[in-house]
Amino acid sequence: MCARATVVTGFPTGVNPVGTEIPIFSGDVRHDASADVRATLELNTDPALWPDTPTDLLNPYGTEVFVERGVVKGSGAREWVSQGYYRIDTVEQDDAPDGDVRVTGKDRMAGLVDARLESPVQFTAATTVADVFSQLVLEVYPTATIEYDWSAASTLLSGNRIADEERYGFLADLVKALGKTFYWDYRGVLVVKDPPVSTVPVWNITHGLNGVLVALGRERTREGVYNAVVASGEAPGATTAAAYAVARDRSPSSPTRWGGPFGKVPRFYSSPLIVTNDQAASAATQLLKRAVGLPHSVNFAAIANPALEPLDPVYVSYSDQMKSAIHVLDELTIPLTADQAMTAKTRDLTDIDVEVIP
Repeated sequence: MCARATVVTGFPTGVNPVGTEIPIFSGDVRHDASADVRATLELNTDPALWPDTPTDLLNPYGTEVFVERGVVKGSGAREWVSQGYYRIDTVEQDDAPDGDVRVTGKDRMAGLVDARLESPVQFTAATTVADVFSQLVLEVYPTATIEYDWSAASTLLSGNRIADEERYGFLADLVKALGKTFYWDYRGVLVVKDPPVSTVPVWNITHGLNGVLVALGRERTREGVYNAVVASGEAPGATTAAAYAVARDRSPSSPTRWGGPFGKVPRFYSSPLIVTNDQAASAATQLLKRAVGLPHSVNFAAIANPALEPLDPVYVSYSDQMKSAIHVLDELTIPLTADQAMTAKTRDLTDIDVEVIP
């Protein structure tokens, strides 16, 4: 394996940025699908890189680190897989002046979380979703690229809305109301799209001969599990009922099905950005699908695959005595050295038959 860290400035996009390469002594990239800031970085590097002056390379003044992990082929050529861009947040040296310099960073979502609005911003009913993202994101990152998997430029808010202090919070609420997810990907692009729902695994994590599985733990719990989502919004007019929908797990094979032995455990979600029953149904359905499989989770260590991302479905083959299954990656740690295994936390991909009312 091989790994590479490049310090960059100027907010580049893509997988071939120009910058200054620094050595990697140890470190990893950690992903969490449920966190506001989805990916974080920690790496140890050369003591000589300690930033003594404000103009030195590793100062936490907006500089980013672009990280890659890859493989060295038999010919000596290297194939890289990008792990994304990380704003330097902290530079530490426990054993000064000769100890390793430890750099920690966060992906570009941290900039949107930090950049709270100085005054409320009002969006009219004629504002599109793309307009909202352009205004709130480009104020922070003027050259950012934003990608959608639907026509966001023709999707209206359908009502006047005010973003108060929380820039990120307003965007996150809008994304959730649309039944979407958003994050900064490996190219440094902000993507807004449907969560992955494919049941076809992108990688097989197998045990035994020629397998990649190193260690495995498992758990079953009902804590934090629900089998229905009630989504509601605001009425578009004084004489119109508020938007409303309920999504329930009705699959006969689901162990947590609504009305089965598990019981009836609804979750309630409300947002002023939901103005139609269709929007309420979409939000309720996506929130319910994200809860599927939570009673059965596994923690595993395996030989690293740097192309994996949170929410990817993977096939986990435990052992000859245990049932294998497709799992969804919720948390993932990609090491930047060869002596560490990739670790992950997953949930079982249980079949679901969603009933939506109305």
